[in-house]
Amino acid sequence: MKTLRRVLVPLAILPLKNITYAQKKDSIPLKVRAFFADKIPQARNFNVEYTFVTPSSFSSQLHGQDLPDNKVKSFQQMKADANIYFIKKRNWLLSTTLNYRYTSISNENPVVPRIESEENFHYHSEGMNLSYFSRLFKKTAIYSASISADGSDQHFERIRGLVTASLILKATPKTKMTLGLAGIIDPSAQIPILPVFTYENRFNNGWVLDILLPKKVLIRKNISSNGRLSLGTEMDNTSFYTYRNNNTYEFRQVALNSGAMYEHNLGGNFIGTFKTGLRANINSRAFNKKDSFNDYIWKGTYKPSLYFNVGISYNPFERKRTK
Repeated sequence: MKTLRRVLVPLAILPLKNITYAQKKDSIPLKVRAFFADKIPQARNFNVEYTFVTPSSFSSQLHGQDLPDNKVKSFQQMKADANIYFIKKRNWLLSTTLNYRYTSISNENPVVPRIESEENFHYHSEGMNLSYFSRLFKKTAIYSASISADGSDQHFERIRGLVTASLILKATPKTKMTLGLAGIIDPSAQIPILPVFTYENRFNNGWVLDILLPKKVLIRKNISSNGRLSLGTEMDNTSFYTYRNNNTYEFRQVALNSGAMYEHNLGGNFIGTFKTGLRANINSRAFNKKDSFNDYIWKGTYKPSLYFNVGISYNPFERKRTK
């Protein structure tokens, strides 16, 4: 919910991955209920996490003109998310998604627009998602529509829409695969239509290949009765609004976090998470809210840095999952 994550592509997949949490045993097809029924769920109902990124240098341009080289002395971010699911009818699912981001950035020198030597930014988004389950080409199909609003601690800024259509191509105990399209209703979107592909394959040695494009590529394995190790790459983003001279600017940054993640079931439906590795920023831009992501006034190119992330999630709806 913005960068690729910012435009809410993952919300096209969340109803599919959480569908077992709010369903009765006979409410949806068996192949849908078969998805992601492991001890540590991939989607979380309530999640809080903290990220710290080590210092890194960067170059930037303002209106196409090079600015002096700069350095991020400190980058910290706190995230809080809630995904709550409600079912209305046998083939319908209604959910709400709430997100909050607190970002603290400290640079050696000020950059434009209005990202001073040290600044704190608040970002939030709220969305409603409706999913419908049907049959297409003798396979289970999931259609969804989402509407969301976002803003800062000062104003609500944008209203966005998202529509998706996904087809479950395969759902067996060993292999699960879906294919679909996501359409973003947002004039500032970098790419208005995106393919969405998920693939999970369980190997005989216990490793699991987990792909959700364009979001992540991971390989994971249970290393204890309550712990899971994952290796690979995930897409992350930073987004917030800034205000200067009666203008509203939006800052978007897309990063690839490559490294290791350890998840541990703490009991009572609580899950702790630790992540670390190399962070590579692939797109950093600031643009006037009235314009699109491609009509930026400032862009930055950052050198890779290390990241550390700790989080805890609570999944109360796990009690309703089919055994």
